[in-house]
Amino acid sequence: MMTLSLPAPAKIPPPSSFKPSNPSRENLPPSSSPPFIAQPTTSEPLSNRLIYHVNEGRVQKAIFTLDLMTQKGNHPDLDTYSLLLKSCIRSRNFHLGKLVHSLLTRSKLEPNSVILNSLISLYSKCGDLNEANKIFKSMGNKRDIVSWSSMISSYVNRGKQVDAIHMFVEMLELGFCPNEYCFSAVIRACSNTENVAIGHIIYGFLLKCGYFDSDVCVGCALIDMFVKGSGDLESAYKVFDKMTEKNTVAWTLMITRCTQLGCPRDAIRLFLDMILSGFLPDRFTLSGVVSACSELESFTLGKQLHSWAIRTGLALDVCVGCSLVDMYAKCTVDGSVDDSRKVFDRMLDHNVMSWTAIITGYVQSGGHDKEAVKLFSDMIQGQVAPNHFTFASVLKACGNLLDSSVAEQVYTHAMKRGLALDDCVGNSLISMYARSGRMEDARKAFESLFEKNLVSYNTMVDAYAKNLNSGKAFELLHEIEDTGVGTSAYTFASLLSGASSIGAIGKGEQIHARIIKSGFESNRCIYNALISMYSRCGSVEAAFQVFKEMEDRNVISWTSMITGFAKHGFAARALEIFYKMLADGIKPNGITYIAVLSACSHAGLISEGWKHFRSMYDEHGIVQRMEHYACMVDLLGRSGSLAEALEFIRSMPLSADVLVWRTFLGACRVHGDTELGKHAAEMILEQDPHDPAAHILLSNLYASAGHWEYVANIRKRMKERNLIKEAGCSWIEADNKVHKFHVGETSHPKTLEIYAELDQLALKIKEFGYLPDTNFVLHELEEEQKVQYLFQHSEKIAVAFGLISTSKSKPIRVFKNLRVCGDCHTAIKYISMVTGREIVLRDSNRFHHIKDGKCSCNDYW
Repeated sequence: MMTLSLPAPAKIPPPSSFKPSNPSRENLPPSSSPPFIAQPTTSEPLSNRLIYHVNEGRVQKAIFTLDLMTQKGNHPDLDTYSLLLKSCIRSRNFHLGKLVHSLLTRSKLEPNSVILNSLISLYSKCGDLNEANKIFKSMGNKRDIVSWSSMISSYVNRGKQVDAIHMFVEMLELGFCPNEYCFSAVIRACSNTENVAIGHIIYGFLLKCGYFDSDVCVGCALIDMFVKGSGDLESAYKVFDKMTEKNTVAWTLMITRCTQLGCPRDAIRLFLDMILSGFLPDRFTLSGVVSACSELESFTLGKQLHSWAIRTGLALDVCVGCSLVDMYAKCTVDGSVDDSRKVFDRMLDHNVMSWTAIITGYVQSGGHDKEAVKLFSDMIQGQVAPNHFTFASVLKACGNLLDSSVAEQVYTHAMKRGLALDDCVGNSLISMYARSGRMEDARKAFESLFEKNLVSYNTMVDAYAKNLNSGKAFELLHEIEDTGVGTSAYTFASLLSGASSIGAIGKGEQIHARIIKSGFESNRCIYNALISMYSRCGSVEAAFQVFKEMEDRNVISWTSMITGFAKHGFAARALEIFYKMLADGIKPNGITYIAVLSACSHAGLISEGWKHFRSMYDEHGIVQRMEHYACMVDLLGRSGSLAEALEFIRSMPLSADVLVWRTFLGACRVHGDTELGKHAAEMILEQDPHDPAAHILLSNLYASAGHWEYVANIRKRMKERNLIKEAGCSWIEADNKVHKFHVGETSHPKTLEIYAELDQLALKIKEFGYLPDTNFVLHELEEEQKVQYLFQHSEKIAVAFGLISTSKSKPIRVFKNLRVCGDCHTAIKYISMVTGREIVLRDSNRFHHIKDGKCSCNDYW
């Protein structure tokens, strides 16, 4: 890092007279050229016309007139050239400014410092820093504080902060006294982590010189330095409070920085203070405070601000519009993007931010990914070019749709626009491939990144974790640590998610230990991930211990714990946590209610479930979504109230989707109602003719009833449509390795020991009263073959492996991707009796804690 020792200023007059003023034109050094002599009367009209056009702001006409004058050999004075240059700079007609410079050079007039300073400003603003520096160096003793300030500012604007600081030091060494503009420029050069320490020194120098209150720009530059340089909002507040002069820009800056540093409540409080202080918010202020509402999901205040924007005429502004689009997308209680779309459609002008905001809104709201892709298609057919954030959002939508072909077309557009190498786009491409199950392509995309950052590594770790490849995820963790990129809370959260996906509690405990060593144990995101990991790995008590240790819980923390207890069948404890959450003033969301309704469903608490379903909107304004209706169908169907469940579906204000009908079909399968099951399957296949789950559930329903001809027809139809049934499998972690088993597994190294153990178990549990239930064999076989087939089920094999491979002091934790077989559930209860082992079984619906022949589900599942 660069160090700086500032020399004492050569001459520091009292602050009142400290500000150097620009020399008046009367005091300018005499020009080497002869003074401008009035031209003959023929040229006077051109000269007057030139001055008139400049005063009226008609730059092009003024330049045209100047060109006519020079063609006749006449030239205006330096004052006129100065006015022309400033007009070109103000109007950003840089090419015309260069033409004025060319004509000035031809005039042989000796430019003064005012002209030269304008030329420095012209070339720096049009991006030609070399020419600006060349003019600055040619000035010699004509350089004044304006020249130095312009050059320092030019270096900062071009991203050359170190050069700007060096130039500031050189200026001091030559005896120049900085003014407020010079201080503002060099402080901006220190507004990053590399130079913020130097900024602190300059801040002390600034106070010493008495320029802190000289200009509001100085205060704003200091606020930015503290926030951008070190995330020090407290020091930024102190600067803001000490500013004797504040304007709308200063208030807006402070509001925006509070939001960016994760303090949206402070941003809103500042906005209210600003109003009470008599300042009128502009479009940037309103945009900043609306963004704060988005972060807080404060829908009520957001709508009030929208109303304010309409009354003040700012609602149609593109900057305010973008913030409103984002606010409505994030704050909606029912997942709808209708209000967000209305704001977007009413905007008169669209830029890349407004397009990106609405596309991102559709993606984040869930279930609107096709609309997001269509919006992107509309965007690229128009005049607005997408940026890297746009591409990242659209690639995420493609990932959600599992549509890699469309994603590759989107990526081709990014390549054409030169954005393919952007980290943001590359990371989204990795995530899309991973979501689509194309891990080799995801790895190739990762390796092709020009520069891998922590986000890139986290994306890849998360991809491996979600694809149940914890080994590769851990390899990447070691690579992250070796490269010095550094881990983040998200890295560990992704690893914990991977461990929980496969139920690898051993891996999860190792990650937990690494988290403590890395100092992330107090991070709320990590706490929430730990609760989820322990719950999903079968240790709900460990999850509850983590929950109790948390000091700063949010709605995710409470919801995770409620979900954990619900999935483990502890409905009373789940509801107890829910009521405590409400008592602590935490507002539940839609996901919280899915957990609450699931808890009621798993325990058969029908009246309790109805109470919470109705209270969602009545007490918390949460509109019921399809998932909540599916929970109620599950609650009624699981209890055997199939007729009531069907009536509930027909009375829904929404048209029941596949999820609701599939839930109902599952209940029909459990209770053996063939007619209603057939109706549910027809409703599913009407919406999605290629849904394999509907075919399988209906086939199993017919098989249970012994209708083998119907079973054969369904299986034939599935084969014709190339519909593949998900293969059932079970897995268990032992010796820090996950062992997976399918039906009739014979490829495991310990196959002989496993089946020997199964044979022994079969004899023992039959002595205790176990009778094989061949109704769960959904194939047309002889009875003896059915009994033999039952003992080849994957969950029984996994339990047998657990008995011969794990410590007797620990529970056996088995996981299955489908619903556990009823006969296996019964057999495992008997196995727990004869072996004295506790067995925790997780299937696709819930956990079963089996001990001493009893299950936590009370056979209600």
